[in-house]
Amino acid sequence: MAKFKKKKSEPTIDPNDSKKESVETSSPDVPETEKSEPVPETPSADPSISIVEKSEKDRKLNKLFWLRVGLAIIAGSSATFIFDGIEGEERRWASIGFMIIIFFATIIVAKGMKMQLPSSDRKKIVTQAIGSYVFLYLFSWIVTYTLVNFENISGGINI
Repeated sequence: MAKFKKKKSEPTIDPNDSKKESVETSSPDVPETEKSEPVPETPSADPSISIVEKSEKDRKLNKLFWLRVGLAIIAGSSATFIFDGIEGEERRWASIGFMIIIFFATIIVAKGMKMQLPSSDRKKIVTQAIGSYVFLYLFSWIVTYTLVNFENISGGINI
């Protein structure tokens, strides 16, 4: 650990004399810093992936992402019409259950794509676009429900 150089000057009586301080540049008790030598790279635990395999993996993950985004919008919009006959709290839980079932279906489709993922990326099949899926499903469900039942709403802001 390197030490900082200390100022060594006599105390000044006049405040204007403080600008004339001298700083000692070398100190015999402060050791010089050592030069660090470059550390050779250690081989990673995963085998190297060729560019073709990486682009194929990225293409399939991208396809899975857009599949989930599209299904979220379609399933969220269709949930309004599918569960129209159910009233109250049951409609909400039926729609959330429908969302989970569709998501598990996309996991099965992703496993059918036969992606060659390293062991460290196996969870990407489940986590790829999960946030986008949930929020787009809920957003499209709420917007569709609001647009379909707009005339039935009696409370709220009158325009």
